Amino acid sequence: MNFELIQNIKAAFQLNFNEQPIVVFAPGRINIIGEHTDYNEGFVLPAAIDKGIVAAISKSDTQTCTILALDLNESYQFHIDKVSAIPNGNWRNYIIGVVGEIKKRGLEIAPFNLVFGGDIPNGAGLSSSAALENSVVFGFNELFDLGLTKTEMTLISQQAEHNYVGVRCGIMDQYTSMFGVENHALLLDCRTQEATPVHIDFKSYELLLINTNVSHSLVDAAYNERRQVCEKVASLLQVQALRDATEADLHKIKENLSEADYQKALYIIQENNRVQKAAQLIRENNLEELGELLFAAHSGAQHQFKISCDELDFLVNKAKENPQIIGARMMGGGFGGCTINLIKKDALEQFTRDISRAYLEAFNHHCSFYFVKLSQGTHLI
Repeated sequence: MNFELIQNIKAAFQLNFNEQPIVVFAPGRINIIGEHTDYNEGFVLPAAIDKGIVAAISKSDTQTCTILALDLNESYQFHIDKVSAIPNGNWRNYIIGVVGEIKKRGLEIAPFNLVFGGDIPNGAGLSSSAALENSVVFGFNELFDLGLTKTEMTLISQQAEHNYVGVRCGIMDQYTSMFGVENHALLLDCRTQEATPVHIDFKSYELLLINTNVSHSLVDAAYNERRQVCEKVASLLQVQALRDATEADLHKIKENLSEADYQKALYIIQENNRVQKAAQLIRENNLEELGELLFAAHSGAQHQFKISCDELDFLVNKAKENPQIIGARMMGGGFGGCTINLIKKDALEQFTRDISRAYLEAFNHHCSFYFVKLSQGTHLI
């Protein structure tokens, strides 16, 4: 956890409001494997990380709510009884959305003051939005004694994103940020919203995230379009979600689908199977086969679901060429963000130096490197 960040948030709160706030840490997340399976009611294998959002919250003695986004040096004020999505509101809509979803449930919250900041790199695909939502709803639950369970708070965060941000995300990001377990991944069943912690011993390997530092346009539109495809195919198969389909089922209706839609649905079915196999391999301490699954998952994301980009493919191809890396893939919704790499610890220095140079030559901008530890979920500090 970033103790400097915590102190900065507390200091900014005291400077602006001169009160003792509730302070919450909500982690970002990585996803070891399982992209776009969550809204298909399938399985994912994410883990909370030691980077996230710190939020300081207190009741206000005025009639307005005041929010300070410390990293951005931006602020926003609104009235608690006038809550609606803001066009191009960016971070504001995540917070307003939580307020609105709490109010929809008939729960009362009073005007508040909020200061937040984080150390999740923007656009890295590490779910800073879910961490922000969770930090706010968790803080409200404590501050206003709302009596919400962690599951209820997770759903409020998800609905805030659906209804106020306009991204029809699955439950994975919010769930992982809320329920993370230190040194574990979560084998999450997105239908039942129940997870089994899976302890990971990385032995002589380490997780390396490489940020492409690109975020290509139309990401949200592409996400929603792929979700529509999945729902259409599930309807044709007469199943609740693609989680219920097999490759054989899909093949029977292939003539009713375009090749592109067939491949997208096939990817989801195969990725769902990869997630469950990955959890078993981790339990067996079989990191080498786990790495092979990561490479296979990237190939599916690139060629079937078509959510990769040149920068991500370049990094994964370079990882494949290095015998010290046993697995790599793009991570997150796609079209930018990070790759996740399983690399020998003693190869880190040489590889990061080499890939940094090669990436700069290929794309004329820098990539970034992050090392993360698997963390506990959202909690009071």
